[in-house]
Amino acid sequence: MTFTVLTTSLDALRRVTTVAVDADRLDDPTPCSAWTVAQVLFHAAGDQHAWASTVGAGSPPSYNPFDPPRQLDGGVEDTVAKAIEAATGAWAGVDPAAASVSTPLPPVPQLAPALAAAACALDAAVHAWDVAVATGQPSPLTAALAEQLLPAARATAEPLRGFAYADALPVEDGDDPAATLLRYLGRNPNWTPEGN
Repeated sequence: MTFTVLTTSLDALRRVTTVAVDADRLDDPTPCSAWTVAQVLFHAAGDQHAWASTVGAGSPPSYNPFDPPRQLDGGVEDTVAKAIEAATGAWAGVDPAAASVSTPLPPVPQLAPALAAAACALDAAVHAWDVAVATGQPSPLTAALAEQLLPAARATAEPLRGFAYADALPVEDGDDPAATLLRYLGRNPNWTPEGN
């Protein structure tokens, strides 16, 4: 895949899914307060199918990613793996030099290919973070990755506030790029299951 930021983010989503499933943490709470770990993962998988069907080939998700199920017949790990496979295949066919590509984001229907790939990666990486902190895993959201994702967040988040993102939280002294990104997306970078 040409878009390294997306490869990195999809790998993070795959890794946190495997650990969450192996540790049987699928019913645990997450920073997405209405959703369990399984629901966040089904949401993230659905979003990757939506991106894949928009930028390349494939089918949209069979369920509403914004009302994710607690269980699916295919199971969490298989569902996420298939979504990552669909995303990888779809983005492999996107020309980085194209003027723009379509997005599944109604308020932002077109983006330059690199920015669109980063927006798709943003979804995978932030939900990987959600699952990681919910299940006691190390954060996959490094400072370097967050710096690559922040332009996509700034290009897409505002029109999606109140639907896909909460209101931004104030930046605090000492915030690194990952904390800055998370606060911009309405997430508390210090979230813990105990303090939710």
